[in-house]
Amino acid sequence: MPDAAPSAQLVTTIRERCRACYTCVRECPAKAIQILDGQASVIQARCIGCGNCVTVCSQKAKLVASGVEAAEILLSGSAPVAAIVAPSYPAEFTECATAELIAALRALGFTHVHEVGFGADLVAGRYTRLLEQQDSGRFVATTCPAVVSYVRKYHPDLIDHLAPIVSPMLATARVLHRKYGPDTRVVFVGPCIAKKGEADDGRPQREVDVVLTYVELRALIERRGIALAGAGATGDDFDAPHSGLGALFPITRGMLQAAGLAEDLLSGDVVSADGRTNLADAIVEFEHGQTEARLLDILCCQGCIMGAGFSHDEPVFKRRSAVSRETRARHEALDKAAWQVATAQYESLDLSCSFTPSEQRFDDTPTPDELVAVLARMNKLSAGDELDCGACGYQTCRDHAVAIWQGVAEVEMCLPYTVEELRRTVHELQESHRSLDSAREALVKSEKLASMGQLAAGIAHEVNNPLGILLLHANLLLEECAGGDPAVEGDLRLIVDQADRCKKIISGLLNFARQTRVVRQPADLRVLVHDVLQTVLVDDGVTLRLDDRLADPAVELDADQMVQVLANLLSNAQHSLGESGTVVIALEDTEEDVRISVSDDGCGIADEHLDKLFSPFFTTKQVGKGTGLGLAVTHGIVKMHGGHITVASNADRQWGATGTTFTIVLPRRETAATEPSPLTDTGGRSAF
Repeated sequence: MPDAAPSAQLVTTIRERCRACYTCVRECPAKAIQILDGQASVIQARCIGCGNCVTVCSQKAKLVASGVEAAEILLSGSAPVAAIVAPSYPAEFTECATAELIAALRALGFTHVHEVGFGADLVAGRYTRLLEQQDSGRFVATTCPAVVSYVRKYHPDLIDHLAPIVSPMLATARVLHRKYGPDTRVVFVGPCIAKKGEADDGRPQREVDVVLTYVELRALIERRGIALAGAGATGDDFDAPHSGLGALFPITRGMLQAAGLAEDLLSGDVVSADGRTNLADAIVEFEHGQTEARLLDILCCQGCIMGAGFSHDEPVFKRRSAVSRETRARHEALDKAAWQVATAQYESLDLSCSFTPSEQRFDDTPTPDELVAVLARMNKLSAGDELDCGACGYQTCRDHAVAIWQGVAEVEMCLPYTVEELRRTVHELQESHRSLDSAREALVKSEKLASMGQLAAGIAHEVNNPLGILLLHANLLLEECAGGDPAVEGDLRLIVDQADRCKKIISGLLNFARQTRVVRQPADLRVLVHDVLQTVLVDDGVTLRLDDRLADPAVELDADQMVQVLANLLSNAQHSLGESGTVVIALEDTEEDVRISVSDDGCGIADEHLDKLFSPFFTTKQVGKGTGLGLAVTHGIVKMHGGHITVASNADRQWGATGTTFTIVLPRRETAATEPSPLTDTGGRSAF
């Protein structure tokens, strides 16, 4: 039998359901799952049809090629159609009796309904004969099509060790073709997806026309509106010939019991195994001669009772009990004589087959250097980084790296790598958010400053002139009333004082609102600061000190505007001291920047006020003691110079000495970059 690779795609992926959990990768013994752009797809050429990916997918993202439409076409035709039912059916149709299931199949239009168990009886006899006739041969049982496909694709050197015996499904089909003629169409009903591939084997004459899983049979029955329970014909039974112990085939070691072969642990001639892990291990050990077994009886699932074509997820031993119970009851009622006659009748039936390799192993593997390069992409830079956690679906990090090199896996499948990349991304997002917050705050401040500038210009235009006239006449009246009524003179002096205060506010607004272009000229910063200290008024009890650490005092700036900045900062520093304290002006520089710090050991500024200091009209001074424009003007002048100003303050003694430091960083030259130098202070709480 050629047993070529199936032409149809047995399993496909519903992309919108796939959640990239990689469970299918982990459960696929053939590693026939490719991950591309985070989506899992089955590589048909590598697929062995075991159906593990279908069973384990919690999102139901794996879609099995359906045989329902093809079955309906057969049933609507003129040729007789026979249904052959796998002996695992009692584990699926628990809600109805066997007779009711058979009645439902006949109601669908099947001319004949047979059990595959009789074909299994014939196959079991052939295995007994094979081991007797070839006492030196070593064989891998071919009852499971997924195992056959696995050997052909991944261990082709074992092709000659595949038992040359057809599966029970094909054996039953050959029985029916002899009994009813070659024109009879055959539909297999069972739990195995790999049977679809076995039926579509590329031969001109198909022995099995359609394969239906139990899920598909239920869909067909429901589509026809047939009720399984209460379908009638309680005495209905499978058409003869009936099965014997071949009905145990779907249970692990069932074939051995049917064939009268014992798994003798002393001789080790026969070894049974099941499951995806045992499949790979058993085949490798058999190939390397690490087992003495003459017959390796292996099933890809935990017996056919755990096939992917079941419609429910009942536990394995409950399914096993259902099959054993039904087989026991049918075996007790079996007409042994009729069974022996039927077995003898088909003794001469050709149940042989042959297999050809279908090599699917990758032609080459990465070199050590190439493997190291792939591991490095996964952040596996040392042996300690290779966690072998299995989250990617591969047993080891190196297996995963090889799969990446072969193009069937992606770096992002590595959970530790993805977590680390996620952490890095979160960190970058946090940094981006902080930058956005700073930009947003700067934008809000700019909008406030622009609005206040427009307001200030309007106030200056509308109020300044009338206010000057009011102040002039108030002073004239004060001079005329000198030496007169003290009460009148006091009222006039109050008017003059408040008018002067309004004049100062208007003057501050004008300074704040003006869009004066900075005229930067060469200056000596040391001389400029000395001049300011000579002219500033120092209160009694206040010590003013200069800390000059300049290496080069030459700087380009607008001297007049910078004098205003220093005067504002010194005035604020003295105000925070109260009756006594120290104010320090520190001068530092780098090749590109100069830094001016004004520090005091006063009461400090509360944390909740720090982000408002440069806002117009915000002040912590008492009413009448300040306009709240000095720092706003200062901030504007510094920004126009291409520099920046920061503040560090502590108002809580539990954090240390109280005090405040304003720091200005200016580019030394007009064409110099305005990025902060290493001297830049980031602001925040400081101790003095």
